[in-house]
Amino acid sequence: MNDALDSLYREVVLDHYKNPRGKKKLDHVDFKNEGKNPMCGDEIEVELEVDGNRVKNLSVSCAGCAISVASGSMLYEVIKGKSLPEVKKIAQIVKAMLKGEEHSTDGIDLGDLEVLEGVRKFPVRIKCALLSWTTLIDTLDGMEKGRTSKLSSTE
Repeated sequence: MNDALDSLYREVVLDHYKNPRGKKKLDHVDFKNEGKNPMCGDEIEVELEVDGNRVKNLSVSCAGCAISVASGSMLYEVIKGKSLPEVKKIAQIVKAMLKGEEHSTDGIDLGDLEVLEGVRKFPVRIKCALLSWTTLIDTLDGMEKGRTSKLSSTE
């Protein structure tokens, strides 16, 4: 990563950490899930309100390090209003990107999410960035299986 990208990474992460989006609890929750990173103590709760096949509203409440909180805040900004298949695809792309695995964006604009790729420079922090996305994927899998909640972990 070059200096300009490093600077952008820091700027975006700090903005989302200091001003996390989507923390307000929902009045109506269709599906919710909690996640924990046992290595560092990060915790997250994801609540979804679904209308048909679309995420009508969501809440992402995260307590933890700057990277974990920023990743959850970015998740909120990106998936609100998207269809469930789009949400799952985005989550899988971000997860693969963070793990350094081959991935295709299939024309999906990741926007600020691309700066999360900078986390790979700090291997011990990858699980911090992954927590919100792992929790979201587990929430979506639970929806498909008829579960409303399941504890997620980065382990």
